Amino acid sequence: MPDKHYKEAEDCTKFKSQKTGRGPLERGWRNTSEPIMCSYKGVKVKFEVYGLQTKVEGFTHKAVKDILLLGHRQAFAWIDEWYDMKIEDIREYEQKMNLETNKKIKSSASSGSLQNASSSTS
Repeated sequence: MPDKHYKEAEDCTKFKSQKTGRGPLERGWRNTSEPIMCSYKGVKVKFEVYGLQTKVEGFTHKAVKDILLLGHRQAFAWIDEWYDMKIEDIREYEQKMNLETNKKIKSSASSGSLQNASSSTS
């Protein structure tokens, strides 16, 4: 995991769930843990520009892999926050996060466009 994403509280080798008793994960945990979940993600990248295709596609695959691994680590480390949620609670939380994310995106997009406009007139 890139150092910029590391947080000790989310380190699966140190975290232990208070609600479930799961963790910390030790070397080889996939062979000895029960229950276990496997998640598959299909990612297709096409960048057909001669001389750049291999590098850009490789970079993109690595970035997606890092993002997905980080998300799964966080889901494990945050288990005590979501473990007792009912499906209605999850849907409510998803909607709240969706609204907050959209606000952040709109805010950063509008402030970014203002910065670009002001820098181009200088």
